Amino acid sequence: MNEELTIFHSYLKKRKLKLTQQRDKILEIFLGRERHFSAEELYNLIKKRCPSIGYTTVYRTMKLICDAGLACEADFNDGVKRLEHKFGHEHHDHLICSKCGRFFEVVNKDIELLQEKLAQQYHFKPTSHKMEIFGFCARCR
Repeated sequence: MNEELTIFHSYLKKRKLKLTQQRDKILEIFLGRERHFSAEELYNLIKKRCPSIGYTTVYRTMKLICDAGLACEADFNDGVKRLEHKFGHEHHDHLICSKCGRFFEVVNKDIELLQEKLAQQYHFKPTSHKMEIFGFCARCR
């Protein structure tokens, strides 16, 4: 958490934004759970511990956490944007059930190598990527 806090504070300072206890608390709670959070889910968790922090503060702080490179957005085509941990986590892709919404994080080195070869083939310099495969899980088939 200390390294993430340092990165977050550096990001805020570079943009001349305030370092606040509320922002630090939101980051702490976000980093304390390994899951994909919508702003509403994170807000509901935070208001139990810090009722003075409002939804707008959570939403804006989550954007800052993402912009600082500590989180990234996941979109599972259900109308809800979620953020997941990025810093210090291995890159992964998602398999998403179109019926129940369950998702699975997958890591496959062969797919990553294929993506690198494709980029080289087209003289393309990728800066980031994500792969999301939609279908039906075993329970919903």
